[in-house]
Amino acid sequence: MKIALIAHDKKKDDMIKLAIRFKEILARHDLVATGTTGTLVMGETGLHITRMKSGPLGGDQQIGSMIAEGNLDLVIFLRDPLTAQPHEPDVSALLRLCDVNSIPLATNVRSAEIILSALEDDRI
Repeated sequence: MKIALIAHDKKKDDMIKLAIRFKEILARHDLVATGTTGTLVMGETGLHITRMKSGPLGGDQQIGSMIAEGNLDLVIFLRDPLTAQPHEPDVSALLRLCDVNSIPLATNVRSAEIILSALEDDRI
């Protein structure tokens, strides 16, 4: 499975904790991430992650392109709903692409835990 990891600035620590907790499961899959998120998660976990550009600099669009081309199976995007994002149109487009292409999408820690637990148990 090819999994994308994305986290807004205030959610990067949550993404690192999630990746540490589910490191063994994530290690069995191909991982891609936006630039800063990927760098931080790799540094804390040692997981191999293909990094795109930073989200606001086009990384969200790069991942959106992967979705549109059928090259992603799951997106974990820990969003910060309380902070305005200067690249909100890119974020909205990425979420829409997940919906249009029926790509499972976790936008908070709990939904990510449920999906990763299902992956661990081979339910998806």
